[in-house]
Amino acid sequence: MTAPEQLSPDNPFAAPSDLPYGLPPFDRVSDEHFAPAFDAGLAEHAAEVARIADSEEAPTFENTVAALERSGTLLTRVSSVFFNLTSSDTNPERQRLQASVAPRLAAHHDAIYLNPKLAARVTAVFEARETLDLDPESAWLLQRYHTDFQRAGAELPEEKQARLRELNERLSSLSTRFQENLLADSNDLAIVVADAAELAGLSEGEIRAAAEAATARGEDGKYVLKLGLPTGQPVLASLENRALRERVYRAATSRGNRGNEHDNKAVLAEIATLRAERAAILGYESHASYIIADETARTAEAAVGLLRRLAPVAVANAKAEADELRQYLAADEPGAEFEPWDWAFYAERLRRDRFDLDESALRPYFELDRVVVDGIFYAASRLYGLTFSERHDLPKYHASVRVFEVFDADGAPLGIFIGDYYTRDSKRGGAWMNNFVDQSGLFGYRPVVVNNLNIAKPPEGEPTLLSLDELHAAFHEFGHALHGLLSDVRYPTFSGANVARDFVEYPSQVNEMWMFWPEVLANYAKHWETGEPLPQAAVDALLASRKYGEGYATTEYLAASLLDQAWHALGPGETVADVEKFEATALEEAGVALGTVLPRYRSTYFAHIFSGGYSAGYYSYIWSEVLDADSVEWFRENGGLTRENGDYFRRELLSRGGSVDSMTAFRAFRGRDPEIAPLLKRRGLEGS
Repeated sequence: MTAPEQLSPDNPFAAPSDLPYGLPPFDRVSDEHFAPAFDAGLAEHAAEVARIADSEEAPTFENTVAALERSGTLLTRVSSVFFNLTSSDTNPERQRLQASVAPRLAAHHDAIYLNPKLAARVTAVFEARETLDLDPESAWLLQRYHTDFQRAGAELPEEKQARLRELNERLSSLSTRFQENLLADSNDLAIVVADAAELAGLSEGEIRAAAEAATARGEDGKYVLKLGLPTGQPVLASLENRALRERVYRAATSRGNRGNEHDNKAVLAEIATLRAERAAILGYESHASYIIADETARTAEAAVGLLRRLAPVAVANAKAEADELRQYLAADEPGAEFEPWDWAFYAERLRRDRFDLDESALRPYFELDRVVVDGIFYAASRLYGLTFSERHDLPKYHASVRVFEVFDADGAPLGIFIGDYYTRDSKRGGAWMNNFVDQSGLFGYRPVVVNNLNIAKPPEGEPTLLSLDELHAAFHEFGHALHGLLSDVRYPTFSGANVARDFVEYPSQVNEMWMFWPEVLANYAKHWETGEPLPQAAVDALLASRKYGEGYATTEYLAASLLDQAWHALGPGETVADVEKFEATALEEAGVALGTVLPRYRSTYFAHIFSGGYSAGYYSYIWSEVLDADSVEWFRENGGLTRENGDYFRRELLSRGGSVDSMTAFRAFRGRDPEIAPLLKRRGLEGS
């Protein structure tokens, strides 16, 4: 059946959007539209796949592989909107639907990739590949489909496939529950402060924002400090009240671990156990081995080897940093024991003393609009010739988001960029990029991409002033957006950031370099009231201080990465009865168990690996950083911020998406394999 026969024409998903670039008609979308659109989309896609699998024609690339690429357009339309909204602006109705639709989508995926007729057709085309005279992108698509069918278990006996179906449905439900628990517990644990005096150290704007957050929750006259996703919370660097710092820290580290209805311990333990069982069925010794076999690292041993190589020097640096910070605490509170909630506060004081740098004093120079327009967009214009025009006439899914039309160097329309920068109770924590529409030559689609951050919204009429971490996140996520916007591929499977997981962070990390590039910094770092540029002394101090704190930053990251690997090294039949004990043992055995430096994410709020797409893949940030640091050296050696450099990087990497092997694309850009020395130098790990 076709979609119009199943779905009311009044449903906004029934036909492709007629808005520019296929932007979803958010002004017409209501929650009531999602369930029938999913029903119709699943039915339509199933029928399309059945026609391909049951065809009596001899299998060809066009009638099998390309046909699969063309299938499922209705399901893609509704899924892209729905899952973006469940991350960015959820509500109870959307959560209920997500809980019901997630296992259905898992079953639908299995119905495709465990279909013996369809798998046989793909295999037949693959085995004839040398005779097909395919262009390189089509040949790579055929390779990917064949690999995906193999890795899904297409050749397994029926009884093992049946168990795979059960596991995949259960895992999809558990991942959804983990995400919902984390959001609910994070909201529940937000810190309510009754007396403004306790907020000493925060700026006036931050205090007013906390007051508005309290009012929004029905706590008039009080103040609410919301929790960000990582262990470390931004306010810990500023709050003078040590008892309040402890409250914030303990709240952040207890999320999903309080024995209440939102506790995630049993959920994540079951996820890890079921993933191990699934990996064994598929012929792998662990989930980590299964996942990394299809990444650029190829083996879990290679990924863990890099992490363990870096850990000893990072931990030694962190211990040295802690010794310095203890002296500051001792001067304030003789005899007090240095605690993890003291770290950011005294590290900030050390930066002021050693580098004459007060990060809070920098905020007035990092106003959000200037950062975006005169920083992020400016760098993209200088590198790639892009221009951006805000579209106030196009519908939005939330009043606070901004919509920009993007044009190429020759003035040709390129795509849509959506900036969703502010935190809210309906948005999950962290920062991320996603697509509403994937670029594709096959369909003639141009991209619609979104960046999500979680910046506290200031009171009406006041500026949004960014911390250094928020500034970093904005440039980082726009690197992902560029990967989507500059994609130039035929097949949607390869669009934009659809690359190997341990390669996906590479372009976004490269984009971070422009944050402090002199021409870019001078263009956006201006006082929001006076327009005065960031003083050169502050610039010098900022650059001089960048290496300070790498011991802490690298250790907390490595601890999380090694914890991820420990959870996903479980073998079939292994279970974890005590999550906290497992975590402690894993960190101790990896040599990263520091009482004052907890992992960037503890298990019960490690959304990247238990509800996101980074299971056994959190190592990818530093794996990608090897490529990033090496590429930054290339930019510096070749003149930095120039169109020639940008066009080259675009042509060899950003435009290619996943249409070529990731490391092949890197070698084409760099002219050789990556070297680790620039990363070690950047992070102060030369001794590792």
